[in-house]
Amino acid sequence: MRVLQEGRLLQLTWMPSFFPVNCYLVEEEDGLTLIDAAMPFSAKGIIGTAEKLGKKINRIILTHAHDDHVGALDEVAKHYADAKVYISERDADLLRGDSSLRPDEPQTPIKGSVPKKITTKPDVLLREGDTIGSLKAISTPGHTPGSMSFIDQRSGAVIVGDAVQMFRGFVVAGTVVPLFPFPALATWHKEIALSSARKLLQLKPTLIAAGHGNWLKEPASGLQRAILRAEKSLRKG
Repeated sequence: MRVLQEGRLLQLTWMPSFFPVNCYLVEEEDGLTLIDAAMPFSAKGIIGTAEKLGKKINRIILTHAHDDHVGALDEVAKHYADAKVYISERDADLLRGDSSLRPDEPQTPIKGSVPKKITTKPDVLLREGDTIGSLKAISTPGHTPGSMSFIDQRSGAVIVGDAVQMFRGFVVAGTVVPLFPFPALATWHKEIALSSARKLLQLKPTLIAAGHGNWLKEPASGLQRAILRAEKSLRKG
């Protein structure tokens, strides 16, 4: 496992050169917020990193409910029994294994690996604008119907889950990167994902941190190019 730190944000990465899977720790005055829970084997690294920082994980936030973002949830939540678990109201359905669509949603099948064995129940169902410590919830659907991003209001850093991909290319969810196509293949709705990427650009983030690949400082120009590439891809059909 590799650990990078930028200010009060830590990126924990497993298999960084081959199939990078990230989760994040955000330092707060009262402890730590974990964003995403990576793979089942990631629990030891998450807990060990928190212990090295000398702080407890008080909050666990899930950007969305795919297996590679919730894998260690049960073990970490059991270790930090007082930690509250947060997920969007919409993706709470996916977390409990329900991949059915709602009547008001585009009837495109939800893709990716939806968990079947997670037993942890969320304590808080998030909506746009909710705050968790220093973080503000931003609705960024597309990869899944309830995907959310989180902006640290102290620094302007945004943790986006799989709203964009940063490994083998900086692209919007749904844009295929031939050398690492998996996030694109797991994306529910490309047009909605593109709208969410435009929304992220409007936030003027100082840093973008995604579920796969290294974070990027001053990401505006890269995000603009990713949006243009997604637009071009959609025009081609």
